[in-house]
Amino acid sequence: MKTKILIVEDEAIVAKDISVCLEKIGYQVLASFSKGEKALAFLEENTPDLVLMDIMLAGDISGIDASARIKKDYDIPVVFLTAYADEKTIARAKITEPYGYVIKPFKEIDLRTSIEMALYKFKKEKEKLAGIETSNFKPNNISSEYIYVKSNSKLVKVQNSNILFVEALKDYVIIHTEKERFTIHSTMKDIEKKLPEDTFMRVHRSFILNLNKINSIDSSIVLIENSDKKIPIGGSYKEGLFKRINLA
Repeated sequence: MKTKILIVEDEAIVAKDISVCLEKIGYQVLASFSKGEKALAFLEENTPDLVLMDIMLAGDISGIDASARIKKDYDIPVVFLTAYADEKTIARAKITEPYGYVIKPFKEIDLRTSIEMALYKFKKEKEKLAGIETSNFKPNNISSEYIYVKSNSKLVKVQNSNILFVEALKDYVIIHTEKERFTIHSTMKDIEKKLPEDTFMRVHRSFILNLNKINSIDSSIVLIENSDKKIPIGGSYKEGLFKRINLA
């Protein structure tokens, strides 16, 4: 199946050249628009694999603004087309986190390379997220017993009862079990939603605990069974934790 591309370019001759070039390379051009407004309207009912977007569009919506809308509302990678490679323009464009740039006038190899790199980067990002997103699958509520995580290109079933704690590390979370650790591209908020709340609790902005694995609590530190890790208790979480444990 051919890769489907949407062109947003307000110079008709340039748009035509891009379209011919893409078809020659082997891509499918879904449509071509000169204004960001029309492109956004098109995306309401159509889903290209990639958008080639001119930064300096005429009209009420600039290419940068249109790209920001696509990032917010649609899961589609954008590659910028620009004849303006100055530092100020690039700085503004970076905010929308595009998947690449093509400087006009361009060569066929430059266009193809930028598109393929963007598609590859987009695919890899989705694969990383799949490690945690697949755990959202809940046939017969079995996810209350385990989650699936991605490890070495495989999906591994991890029993919730084997999880000691979850630790945040920048854009990743680390799931600690008695024997293994799994690093996943996710947020603490997302992983917290996927673990059963009757067993797991957030006790710090960087830690989620399996309450059944608590060995002892010393002031504001939790000691976990089968682990040397000392888990801090955040001030805003302490009262809630003490209410949850079976305090005699």
